[in-house]
Amino acid sequence: MSNGGDRVDSLPARRRATVDYMRVASGRSNVHGLVEADVTAARRRIRRYETETGTRLSFTAFVVHCLAAAVDEHPHVNAYRDWRGRVHTFDDVDVNVLIEKPTDAGRVGVPHVVRAANARSLRAVHDEVQDAKASTGDASLSGLERLGLSLPGFVRRLPWRLPRLFPRRWKALAGTVAVTSVGMMGERGGWAVAPSNYTVQVTVGGIAEKPRYVDGELEPRELLSLTVTVDHDVVDGADAARFADRFVELVEDARGLPAATE
Repeated sequence: MSNGGDRVDSLPARRRATVDYMRVASGRSNVHGLVEADVTAARRRIRRYETETGTRLSFTAFVVHCLAAAVDEHPHVNAYRDWRGRVHTFDDVDVNVLIEKPTDAGRVGVPHVVRAANARSLRAVHDEVQDAKASTGDASLSGLERLGLSLPGFVRRLPWRLPRLFPRRWKALAGTVAVTSVGMMGERGGWAVAPSNYTVQVTVGGIAEKPRYVDGELEPRELLSLTVTVDHDVVDGADAARFADRFVELVEDARGLPAATE
C-alpha cells in the first residue's frame, strides 16, 4: 500500500517470530563480552586445505567445533535454571546454528542443531552443516506455522520461555548453546550485541586486518570480532571470563584444523 509516496507493508510473519524472541530474551540477565581472536593461522589452514583437497572447510563449523570444546571444558556454562530454581547441567553440547535457506520471500536463516558437538570432530560438524545447507526444500512457513504466528503475542511468546521453565524441553527443541553469524554480510570488523535466550551465545562478527605483536614483532594479522553472551543468572562473571578466554585460545590455536597444511 502506498500513501503520499510512502510505502506501507504488513510485518512478515517470520519477523513477528523474531520480535517475540527478542522481547523474551531481553528479560534475561545477559552480559556481553567483546573480544578479538587472531584467526590468521586458522584461515591460512582453511585456504591451504582447500588448495590441496578441493574442499573448503566451513568457518562456521570451525567456530562451532571450538565453542563445543570450550563448553565441554567448562560444563557450568552448559546449564539452565528452571522455574523451581534448580540448575540443569547438560553433558552434551548441542549447538544451534543458523543455516541460510530459500523461502518464498528470499533467503533467511533457519536454525539447525548440531547434537553432541563436543564429542565430534571438526570434519563431522562440517559435513553436517553442509548437508543441512544442501538439503532440498525451502523454509517457507507452513500453514500451521502461519496460524501460530497469528495468535496473540502472549501466546506466541510461550515457547521462548521454555529455557526458564523446562530446560530439557528447550534442549530438545533448540540445543544448549548458540552461534549466530553476521560477519559474512560485511567486509569489515565489528561486533553485534543482541539479547540471547541461551546461557551462552557466540555472535560471529567481521574479520579485519590489524597490526599485532607476534614474538616481539609487529605484523598484520586477521582479527575476528566475537561477542560472547552469557546469562549472569546462571554463570558467575569470573567463570564466564575463563570460559571466554579458553574459547578464544582454541580459535587462535586453530583447533581441529589439519596441521599438515601449515
